[in-house]
Amino acid sequence: MNFSEYQPRPDLLKDKIILITGAGDGIGRAAALSYALHGATVVLHGRTLNKLEVIYDEIEGLGAPQPAILPLQLSTASPHDYEVLLATLEKQFGRLDGILHNAGILGERTELANYPVDVWDDVLAVNLRAPFVLTQALMPLLQKSEQASVVFTSSGVGREARAKWGAYSVAKIAIEAVSTLFATENEYPNIRFNCINPGATRTAMRAQAYPQEDPKTLATPELIMPAYLYLMGEDSLSLNGASIDAQA
Repeated sequence: MNFSEYQPRPDLLKDKIILITGAGDGIGRAAALSYALHGATVVLHGRTLNKLEVIYDEIEGLGAPQPAILPLQLSTASPHDYEVLLATLEKQFGRLDGILHNAGILGERTELANYPVDVWDDVLAVNLRAPFVLTQALMPLLQKSEQASVVFTSSGVGREARAKWGAYSVAKIAIEAVSTLFATENEYPNIRFNCINPGATRTAMRAQAYPQEDPKTLATPELIMPAYLYLMGEDSLSLNGASIDAQA
């Protein structure tokens, strides 16, 4: 599907409650604004509170539904933290209609033989463990939605291992498996699980991975939002267990 031609209707996400991890900048920020402008109440997750507050004010200034802010350190979150998160969302909203697992860290671009074990642990904690645990913890709220969509973030190196991508590649290959397993094992027809590969996008993480690259040659996060809207809205109801390319 050519997502550049996808035209979501303006109220595609009206009255939906959608949690976005890593909403502070880049693709997460673009998704938060895009989802809000299409009618969703977005729950903004991130590590940096002041960044989330800026986006919160921006969304309010646009006249979109009032968002919520949810600070949570994914790499160190305890079972109790997730229980508190579930209780908070349950009390405030009563259900959850979508999760965009966007938060991620790159780690180091080096051979596995030299890969620092502590960096390996951090990358897997944020990019693999957290999306799994967060989805598992929030299943009771997803089950209360009429149509819930859980979107995991993959990568080109999540389809095929690539030299010097280390823990990031391992985590992204594994997250494709996590998405597939949730989709095939799921007993609730109202919930679907899919992956999205954003492709080469003008973000800070991309610049860190490819410091020699000219960012002006890359798609902006805003340009790839049609694919993100498609997966979160009802036009993708038939998709479950798929992995799509945002820039296909």
